[in-house]
Amino acid sequence: MDPLVLGLVVAAATIFVLFSGISVANGLLVVSGFFLIVFDGFRSLELMPEILFGKLNNFALLSIPMFILMGAAIASTRAGADLYEALDRWLTRVPGGLVVSNLGACALFAAMSGSSPATCAAIGKMGIPEMRKRNFPDGVATGSIAAGGTLGILIPPSITMIVYGIATETSIGRLFLAGVIPGLLLVGLFMAWSIYATWRAGGIDALSGRTFTWAQKFEVLPRVIPFLLVILGVLYALYGGVATPSETAAVGALMCLGLAIVIYKMTDVTRVWVMLRDATKESVMILFIIGAAGVFSYMLSSLFITQSIAEWIGTLDVNRWVLMLYVNIFLLVAGFFLPPVAVILMAAPILMPIILGAGFDPYWFAVVLTINMEIGLISPPVGLNLYVINGIAPEIPLKTILKGSLPYVGCMVVAIIILCVFPGLATWLPDMLMGTAVS
Repeated sequence: MDPLVLGLVVAAATIFVLFSGISVANGLLVVSGFFLIVFDGFRSLELMPEILFGKLNNFALLSIPMFILMGAAIASTRAGADLYEALDRWLTRVPGGLVVSNLGACALFAAMSGSSPATCAAIGKMGIPEMRKRNFPDGVATGSIAAGGTLGILIPPSITMIVYGIATETSIGRLFLAGVIPGLLLVGLFMAWSIYATWRAGGIDALSGRTFTWAQKFEVLPRVIPFLLVILGVLYALYGGVATPSETAAVGALMCLGLAIVIYKMTDVTRVWVMLRDATKESVMILFIIGAAGVFSYMLSSLFITQSIAEWIGTLDVNRWVLMLYVNIFLLVAGFFLPPVAVILMAAPILMPIILGAGFDPYWFAVVLTINMEIGLISPPVGLNLYVINGIAPEIPLKTILKGSLPYVGCMVVAIIILCVFPGLATWLPDMLMGTAVS
């Protein structure tokens, strides 16, 4: 069978299996095993365990459970609520201070936790009721938090970027830096739309802030600043060459766990156990997907599907930006149905040769890919963040939450276009701090 036709058959089978409700990792193993048996015989199954565990035999993978534990330690405390309170009090004089502080809190908490759902839940529990109380439109109140939560997979430290770095053998430190300026760009676009939408809806009074005394402003800082210092310390150690990502993540996790115990008195053994259990479950899930995706990539390569697709794309006489448009559409559709980690691990073996062959920077592409995944987090049918918001604000219809989030999808599309016009927004900071990447 022609490898291109076989590739279409594999794609259709993968979609069918994943839509059956089976977990992503098990689905990839089922599809890989089936096609390996059909075309290479039963003896090919002997390689599957070796490939799966070989994919996990990577020291850099240790950073994933450590960063997840770091985020879990922060998410299990009132750090999100305190961060929200601090920004609300300090930004009260800024026009639209409340919505600005909400999105700022989302950005900072995303940097601390690295989790989109955790960011939505932590900031939304405080921010949505407060914005509704001050007559912000429901669409803005819910949509801004849903969109702000997506920043967790872009602003460093990001699990998605770590997975991308491992899958493409690119520098995790450079990937983290590449997401900083685009992350701030998205925050700015979200803030601008939120203020405009509130003003357009007639919520002029909502844009005016309250007054806080200096004592009230400083009161909350001792509970927030230590966590921010840990994040800055982690980033400094990573970018300053002090430690590897895995070592940095381990120290950061230990420090955040210690701060949670000291500042928020998290001394209950049951709470600590639940936190460790949940962090372990999430870590195992991601690592299992990584191992299964390694087997899936081996299957594609052994059947010459990956090589044939890359060769076919190379023979197309199309402008490289038209090619990038097709890639974005593919990523967007895939992000509607699959989690970011699965999309990256499944698509990287096929897309990277194409991206590099077309002359695109892999670190710039990582940011574009991640923003596409962010769109999937607030778009149906999966739209994880939409359901998180609906869970913490059940009195607001899901339809209203969806309509409120759609303009923020437009902001992300605008951000992708801006990055295409000015790719230096993603590459300038890594090149300045770490030197020009070697191709």
